[in-house]
Amino acid sequence: MQEQMPHPENHFCGRTRREFLWQSGGSFTSLALASMLGADGFLQRQTLAFDGVTPMAPPGPVAPKQPMLRGKAKSVIFFFCYGGPSHIDTFDYKPDLFKYDGQTIAVKTKGRGGEKAEGRVVGPKWKFRQHGASGAWVSELFPHLSGCVDDIAFIKSMYADSPIHGSAMLMMNSGKLLGGPAIGSWVNYGLGTVNQNLPGFVVMLDSAGGPISGAKNWSSGYMPAMYQGTVLRGEGPPILDLANPAGRSDALQRSLLDRMKMWNSRHALLRSGNSELESRIESYELAYRMQSTAPEAVDMSLESKETKELYGCDDPRTKEFGEKCLLARRLVERGVRFVQIYSGGGHNDESWDAHGDLKTNHDFHAGRTDKPVAGLLKDLKRRGLLDETIVIWGGEFGRQPTAEYAQGTGRDHNSYGFTMWMAGGGIKGGTSVGETDELGSIGVGERFHVKHLHATALACLGLDPNHLAYFYAGLDQKLVGVEGADPIRAIMV
Repeated sequence: MQEQMPHPENHFCGRTRREFLWQSGGSFTSLALASMLGADGFLQRQTLAFDGVTPMAPPGPVAPKQPMLRGKAKSVIFFFCYGGPSHIDTFDYKPDLFKYDGQTIAVKTKGRGGEKAEGRVVGPKWKFRQHGASGAWVSELFPHLSGCVDDIAFIKSMYADSPIHGSAMLMMNSGKLLGGPAIGSWVNYGLGTVNQNLPGFVVMLDSAGGPISGAKNWSSGYMPAMYQGTVLRGEGPPILDLANPAGRSDALQRSLLDRMKMWNSRHALLRSGNSELESRIESYELAYRMQSTAPEAVDMSLESKETKELYGCDDPRTKEFGEKCLLARRLVERGVRFVQIYSGGGHNDESWDAHGDLKTNHDFHAGRTDKPVAGLLKDLKRRGLLDETIVIWGGEFGRQPTAEYAQGTGRDHNSYGFTMWMAGGGIKGGTSVGETDELGSIGVGERFHVKHLHATALACLGLDPNHLAYFYAGLDQKLVGVEGADPIRAIMV
């Protein structure tokens, strides 16, 4: 009886290696073809909407995503006071400092001047008063912001791992001393951005210049470059070249970009995984889309006189910062996910880094920012936007109760204990958590690390800080560190 041969459909690739290669060869070819068609945009053009007719592009990496949890906030505005504002001269009232003014006492400090066991006390140069129903203490540096304390939650026992500007700033922005994806990058990675015609992560620098460590403060780190912050200009038009050059129509501009995209895509095909290249391609497309959207977003002439006065745009002292705050409101109003505004820049004497003359330094910076920041909180609240916008204020660390130098009123760096505040979506206003010792030199009791601040912001946005991860270098990397961190529940609604 003749042996029955297995049916070809039930017997993969016959009996030999030659038959395996013959039957599998078409699959290898199809993989390469699919890659080429994808890079050329063919597959994207074949994707159809629900009607089965209209072409629909697949969602991009910054397309809006559903939050992991129920979050009250949709966006963040982060005021970064570069240099380290003095918590004991702003929001952390320490009456004992007045009686010890000028005396040398035993106190452990660590700052730019190194580790010390004693120092000369510098008493506060401004009076403090209680404000609002919450009775929060605020110095006379902030006459406008003091009227908003019932919308603010103060965190008075913050601490960080470095008393040096560069590494401390990177930690406050990225959670790591050496830098990594900035918090704005994490937010856009986790949630995407609502408005695809504007950047999802915007940074506005002080006109005096950028902070130390530069672009690493708003870098996307090991994430794709499309998540990095977009810097707007500190003076003049925030965004240049929004209009086409003379004689170039929109149709010609579109044609030029399409041709550029074709060549860039072919170039990228041979360099798969190059996020910088992919980001550059996307940046051209975003720039084109911004030409129709951004001019309206940055047009301050559309705002009323009363609104501009609320932000201090009518006063030369507050005009520059006020316009940044007003622009921040306009951006989050239009779906931008994360806006960071720097106060202070360039050299140390142009920042909040008051090593020499504390009063001159803080009078200058608080005078430029107090009314604009208060104006933003009031404007967000009256428009119903404060409930969905987190506002964060603070620097990379605070200041010591003692002087760094033998003479003068300046204070050294203090990463042992300092104050930051939050307001808006998901934050319980009129509250205060944590404390420093009687001189404000170190946090005591329950202390909160920078990662707890980050965890709180993420949680208010509906992102689980301990599960929002990006796989890199063999680890599920997180903004709050691989070990994780809990939000500060006491200041959350």
